[in-house]
Amino acid sequence: MAQQDKPLLIKRYASRRLYNTETSDYVTLEDIAGFIRSGREVQIVDLKSGDDLTRQYLLQIIAEHESRGENVLPVTVLNDLVRSYMVPGGGMMPQFLQSSFDMLRDNQTKMMENMSAMNPMAKMPGFEAIQAQQEAFLKAMTGGMSGSWSGPAPEEKPNQAETSEDLDAIKQQLADLQDKLSKLK
Repeated sequence: MAQQDKPLLIKRYASRRLYNTETSDYVTLEDIAGFIRSGREVQIVDLKSGDDLTRQYLLQIIAEHESRGENVLPVTVLNDLVRSYMVPGGGMMPQFLQSSFDMLRDNQTKMMENMSAMNPMAKMPGFEAIQAQQEAFLKAMTGGMSGSWSGPAPEEKPNQAETSEDLDAIKQQLADLQDKLSKLK
């Protein structure tokens, strides 16, 4: 298993300091947030008890960003999350959130594929730079949720009609998301 495929193991000492086992140095919550933004999974465990503290620290990272005015979660979503704790068994919220983020990652990948596949602009000088900027923008907008994308395999030759339909579907989904975002404001 490749080093990047395994979660980065962070150990919490009794002094509450966090220790990166790969680089043998202490890290902060902001360092951990950086690892996650770059696409790395982390696992935080208590050195003495062996308890998994990952969820607790990830929630703390989110809370710190929200308290600094970096609001990502609308109040209505936060209210729904709190309500989901009142439902026996947690309700459907965890499955809904997981499915939503999975769909977002999948759609991001499809959009990147459609931007490259069958694009006549791909032959223009500087297109790679524009594409890299678009990928960076999407990664920033989604908090780095996507895995690394290497483009379609060379032997893939998508059907023009299918590609057009996929692109239309993605455009419609994007318009729907923009509409929902504008209603949230």
